[in-house]
Amino acid sequence: MGQTALVTQSGQKPVVQVIDFHKRYYKHPAVQGVDLTIRPGEIYGLIGPDGAGKSSLMKAVAGVLTFDAGTVEVFGINLDSEAAAERIKGRIGFLPQGLGLNLYPDLSVEENIDFFARLRLVSEAELAGRKQRLLATTRLLKFRDRPMKNLSGGMKQKLGLICTLIHEPQLIILDEPTTGVDPVSRRDFWAILAQLLHEQGITALVSTAYLDEASRFHRLSLLYEGRVLAEGEPDTIQALAPGSLVVLQPERQMEALAGLKARFPQVEALGSWMRVFVNEADPPTAIQQVQQVLAGIPVRTIYADEPELEDVFIALLHQQQLARHHPIKAASAETAANVRSGNGVAIEALELTRDFGAFRAVDDVSFRVRQGEIFGLLGANGAGKTTVIKMLTGILRPSQGAGHVAGADMHRAGMAIKQRIGYVSQAFSLYQDLTVVENIRLYAGIYGLSMADTRKRTEWILDMGGLDGHENDQAGSLPMGLRQRLALGCALVHRPQVLFLDEPTSGVDPIGRRHFWDILFDLSRNEGVAILITTHYMSEAEHCDHLALMFAGRIVADASPAEMKRQVEAEVGGLLELTTDQPTLAMERLLEQGYKETTLFGRRLHLFSRQPDSDRRRIPALLSAAHIEVASIMPRPLSMEDVFVYWVTTLERQESAVATGTG
Repeated sequence: MGQTALVTQSGQKPVVQVIDFHKRYYKHPAVQGVDLTIRPGEIYGLIGPDGAGKSSLMKAVAGVLTFDAGTVEVFGINLDSEAAAERIKGRIGFLPQGLGLNLYPDLSVEENIDFFARLRLVSEAELAGRKQRLLATTRLLKFRDRPMKNLSGGMKQKLGLICTLIHEPQLIILDEPTTGVDPVSRRDFWAILAQLLHEQGITALVSTAYLDEASRFHRLSLLYEGRVLAEGEPDTIQALAPGSLVVLQPERQMEALAGLKARFPQVEALGSWMRVFVNEADPPTAIQQVQQVLAGIPVRTIYADEPELEDVFIALLHQQQLARHHPIKAASAETAANVRSGNGVAIEALELTRDFGAFRAVDDVSFRVRQGEIFGLLGANGAGKTTVIKMLTGILRPSQGAGHVAGADMHRAGMAIKQRIGYVSQAFSLYQDLTVVENIRLYAGIYGLSMADTRKRTEWILDMGGLDGHENDQAGSLPMGLRQRLALGCALVHRPQVLFLDEPTSGVDPIGRRHFWDILFDLSRNEGVAILITTHYMSEAEHCDHLALMFAGRIVADASPAEMKRQVEAEVGGLLELTTDQPTLAMERLLEQGYKETTLFGRRLHLFSRQPDSDRRRIPALLSAAHIEVASIMPRPLSMEDVFVYWVTTLERQESAVATGTG
């Protein structure tokens, strides 16, 4: 990209211009030769895994990080000195990575806003109006006196956004603002951001590890290991890896999985279903190729669908020979001979309740997880998921209720439970200053393994996690995906019957997450391990055999992913996806016209309809009358994110109606 790119096609100068950017940390190259142009009023996305170089690039654009080579211009100013960076500081808002890390825990919501306003020299006269408007837009008005440390993850990010916008910058830089935030809060955050940018004409540079957020951006760059893998509009990038996605439900799943993995590089199991990306094939050809591999294996259902951006991202990595494949070994004869029965109950929660003073965090929770089952516990931030896990693992005593884990009573057999379970917490249960092998040996010692067993399990963990060559690396220096697999290996060192995983893949790249789920699937199917997992990735919920959805400490839905989708369709109808040039205005209009289940889904809208055929005719005419053009309106299958958002927003409305006396 040369200097001619300094003026956009519309004749406007770009807000940000990056040319041949390089950044190294000691001898390690973090970013290599990146070019970037961000136009006025644009939401530009940087998408990539942990360690891709997103944060380094964003900090350089914000003027808070020096770099080794290249040019960075912001508002036409070359950031080649501290003085130059100082000139743009007042026109930029920067939200660093991490939930609330730029905020002050003991200050209230309002006190945090006031602090940042004074720091940015906002006058008292201007502050009052701006603060009121931003608090109202983010629905934090009634929480203005609450200490920041008592906010949920989503609320912390909304407060961080207010503090970033309080001085009305022209460019905002948001580094992974939705990582660790539940799907409802994520959609809420994006809707608020889109509204504010539309009203104020702000330009935004936003990074994310969630590939499903690509549709939120006007344009984006896919980053991997410090280089740009692809750049352009989401639909343009989608077309870079042509192919079809085949979704099927085979009878003999493990046999089908082995055959398909030998033929196709992108295969994943989701409960009893499977997804196969067939490169450069149209839907009929893709289905035919999959059926040829499965000759002799009965298939209950098979159909083709459009690949998602995550499929494209991984296909691009394979095209450029950047994907590292770590095949999962089949269970050993010793392990296979000791597979636990899939019919027994591995985890049983019976009316579990936990109070913290006057606050009830978990309220009368009951569920069962069978041996060999993958069970997903879903819920918004603060729903009570982690508290349930801590009670079942013996870390917290319940206020009421009972439970059994791996045949042991959680009240009376704390040590017995600990010997039979593995647990990976949100923070990864590793000692950062110890090496990979030292961490494994430490956990083996804690569980009383012999030296011979420790050697065998160390070899298995290194192979399972793709950690060969990293044996003497400190855990804290590992990339997120490897660190996560080491934590999983340490939790499995003693061959537990039950595995608890609390948001184990947050911030991990797509290949790392898929490899992680390959391991979990093998553990459940081949070794009979019962797995209870919490996650904010709704695509991961599809991997589970069974799901329980928590809201305000209670279980509000308990079924398989397919059953949950059928329940929502029975209540509110099928899903329509609408593409328009003015999604925010279109959503406002549809809500006014009674389409209450309309939500922003990137630059598209998702709405439920009991009469999809008539609504496909009615809605374009309705929006056209408001001078809003509809490019397309099509029926779409429900995703687990649609299900999650529907349940949580419906329950929030009911709770609000009860609280205000209108329900």
